[in-house]
Amino acid sequence: MVHDFKVMGVIPASCEEVFLSWISGDVNGSMTGGKVVIDPRFGGSFTAWGGYVFGTTIEFEPFSRIVQSWRTAEFDEGDDVWQIEATMTPKDGGTLLTIRHISVREGDHDYVDDGWLDSYLNSIQGYFASKRSN
Repeated sequence: MVHDFKVMGVIPASCEEVFLSWISGDVNGSMTGGKVVIDPRFGGSFTAWGGYVFGTTIEFEPFSRIVQSWRTAEFDEGDDVWQIEATMTPKDGGTLLTIRHISVREGDHDYVDDGWLDSYLNSIQGYFASKRSN
């Protein structure tokens, strides 16, 4: 059985800045603390966390939405591919970033708190907050 979930938070940056940071390997890696290599275009492939996560950008709406297929090194060959949808909406002088994780395997609930909140959403907020304070 699979499930979906989402995490969301306001990022102190424009939609354009958040979008571009998601598709820039260097910036994404600086935000999340993991090595990221990404081909920043529709159909481009990426790896994150030193190759632990990998996939392809399957939908691309500049400055508002990115959908990527995701797999991890722990997946078996026959496992379903996950999808990640990141949407950026202007909010309160910043960006409401909503990350929706689609088709998560049963038993992989730790991705909500330990993965998306700690490693992505909180890291992205902190990255842009520190840029604004400098």
